[in-house]
Amino acid sequence: KISFNDAVNRVTDELKKKALVSYDIDVQMTLQKKLDVDFRKYRILGAFNPQFTYKALKAESRIGTMLPCNIIVQETEQKKIKVSAIDPIASMQSVEGTVNFLCKIFISQFLKEW
Repeated sequence: KISFNDAVNRVTDELKKKALVSYDIDVQMTLQKKLDVDFRKYRILGAFNPQFTYKALKAESRIGTMLPCNIIVQETEQKKIKVSAIDPIASMQSVEGTVNFLCKIFISQFLKEW
């Protein structure tokens, strides 16, 4: 069984291996600080590849609404650790065009690599 912090570190390490710009939003801490509420462990890890983003934006100007890619690491109420990400092909159905179809395939392949 992997701990919450180990899961966050493993995802972050994989993002770094791919030379991605990343960010980390600690939802639990933010909700405690801003709203004074308790919430389970929940982190949003963002992945941003400048080279891919540049190519994608040149091909489809609206692709920026789908970026960056977010990966969620959370502890469920049953104390299980879940790592999740949206299927990029399914999430980009609203962006049309042949070029965008190629962008979807590229993003999907990119995510499969890790």
